[in-house]
Amino acid sequence: MSNELDSIRKQLDDVDRTILKALAQRQGLVKEVSDLKLKNEQGIRDLEREEQLLNRIRDLAHEVGLDRYYAEHLFREIITNSVRFQTHSLVDHQNEKSEGQTIRVSYQGTDGAYSHQAAIRHFSERYSTVDAIGYDTFQQAAQAVLDEKVDYALLPIENTTAGSINDTYDILGNENLHIVGEEILKVVHCLMAVEQVELGKIRRIMSHPQAIAQCSQFLSTLPRCKVESYLDTAMSAKKVLEDGDLSQAAIAGAHAADLYGLHVIEHDIANQKENYTRFVVAAREPVQVDVQIPAKTSLMMVTSNDEGSLIECLNILHKHKINMAKLESRPRLNEPWKYSFYLDILANIDDPEVSAGLDELNKKAEELKILGCYPKQEA
Repeated sequence: MSNELDSIRKQLDDVDRTILKALAQRQGLVKEVSDLKLKNEQGIRDLEREEQLLNRIRDLAHEVGLDRYYAEHLFREIITNSVRFQTHSLVDHQNEKSEGQTIRVSYQGTDGAYSHQAAIRHFSERYSTVDAIGYDTFQQAAQAVLDEKVDYALLPIENTTAGSINDTYDILGNENLHIVGEEILKVVHCLMAVEQVELGKIRRIMSHPQAIAQCSQFLSTLPRCKVESYLDTAMSAKKVLEDGDLSQAAIAGAHAADLYGLHVIEHDIANQKENYTRFVVAAREPVQVDVQIPAKTSLMMVTSNDEGSLIECLNILHKHKINMAKLESRPRLNEPWKYSFYLDILANIDDPEVSAGLDELNKKAEELKILGCYPKQEA
């Protein structure tokens, strides 16, 4: 029985390896397609071609005895990744960024943090080396860009559970930085230890305060555990490794467990399973986004205290058919009872209608700052 199971598992491993090699081969072909489109100035997406592909996949899945809906879902993910790669390649090409070079990215935290994972994910497909450098604070990570120590900063700006990250909004509003991209990362919290110990033997759990709050329901089932706040999820994982204490565990991402050689005891322990963090990529200079690419523009706006001034500003967006995806208010530093409004609009500033709307909005608002126009990413 055991030998037969081991043999089947080995066959599964071989099939998995074949699938990954095929995906890598497909990605190489996608790059060739992308290069040809750039050379011939063709559009990124061919929706008719995509639908034809999905029709073939559904038919082929039925032919080989595979669930058609499962196959379609899988290939929609593959298509999304292909479009994502081509989008970034086009933006890099338009802004004279060379793929294949080493790119330097700052982030808050240490190796294995979610920010570190997001930085690697955002750049690794297009650059041969991603030199990700961790800093203690968001401000230090941003300052590294301004000081030309790195090319980009990767900063978390909102989480579907915890809400907005105010420090990032303040940095973008006050510093001369431009949002040039975004990365949406699914956050999967795991409990990890130096060995595969029984859950009942854990007496101390460490993690970032937000991660602890997001896993409160799971932690409430462990009354004998002492839960302690730590600087960062990945730092707590590193601490568990360094201490080597079998009664200690950390809450972090599986990426940190792989990096530090820890064992995941419990997987996906957050209260909310659909937990995502949105990161923005900040640079010294803005980028130009081709109008064929779905774009997002982030704005910082200050209105007067006159009655209805905010509504009047928002009506300008409505007048120009500009769709607003988010509106956030933040107190202004050293100006009591005065607020800045942060907006995300699903629009490209190179679109004439959008440009006209922003010009009108600039005249109406007391202050208007374009934080960046960049390719919109789907979760």
